[in-house]
Amino acid sequence: MKLESRIREELLASQRSEITEHLIYRRLSELTKDKHNSKILKEISEDELRHYKIWKSYTKEEAEPDGLKLWWYVLISRVFGITFGLKLMESGEEMAQVTYGEVSKSVRDARKVAEDEEEHEKELLCMIDEERLRYASSIVLGLNDALVELTGMLAGFTLALQKISLVATAGLISGIAASLSMGASSYLSARAEEGEKEPFKAAVYTTIAYLLTVFLLVMPYWILQNVYMALALTVFNAIVVIFVFTFYISVAKGISFKRRFLEMAFISLGVAALSFGIGFVVRVLLNIDV
Repeated sequence: MKLESRIREELLASQRSEITEHLIYRRLSELTKDKHNSKILKEISEDELRHYKIWKSYTKEEAEPDGLKLWWYVLISRVFGITFGLKLMESGEEMAQVTYGEVSKSVRDARKVAEDEEEHEKELLCMIDEERLRYASSIVLGLNDALVELTGMLAGFTLALQKISLVATAGLISGIAASLSMGASSYLSARAEEGEKEPFKAAVYTTIAYLLTVFLLVMPYWILQNVYMALALTVFNAIVVIFVFTFYISVAKGISFKRRFLEMAFISLGVAALSFGIGFVVRVLLNIDV
């Protein structure tokens, strides 16, 4: 069968994508310690290789894998988890579905390959059982509480005290104490639920998430001289933390990024603005002059 030049180029691009993803899945199957996950990754890897061979039967050419893509997704999966890495790769496959739809007019096997890709996505949604996602609710608990409570606290301290060293010290002490309290609450909550989460691990995830957020929010008060500039940088850091974590969760769990990000940002910044106002009222009524 003689192919049009445009169709041939699309098939060669798909062929390269398939061989690259075959190697990504195979590499991840070798890296994961979970036997169930490893088995499914191997099966999908073999399917990708089979798709590659289908395209090759039309193009009559070999295709080299994309080395950069291979390295990138393996790295992302090792650092942030297999679920996150594969879901990112899935988003690229959505564009491939469009290509398959166009090519199917000339290539009869394109539709079947597209259906196989759909099955891959369903398998991927069910196959992963990663500890970091199992404890995502504990991480969210620590992050949310730290963002809302500490951002508001620092805003209130900023206007009430207006001395950067005092705000930094008060914020750090309050943040560390609150992180330990929140970790203890997470431990007791996990024990009461008697679910899949281990109470100690739940407490550790919550405490670490809280402490990291405390560090990022208090840090501006240690490196800057102007208390209001420090507050502005703290608010910026809070937005960055919300953005990064919301993006991670939205990709890994397939939920709406925009809605979750706006919700978290509105709550955190709203509490900060309210606390800033409370700090002003307290300073005026109590005539505080530090």
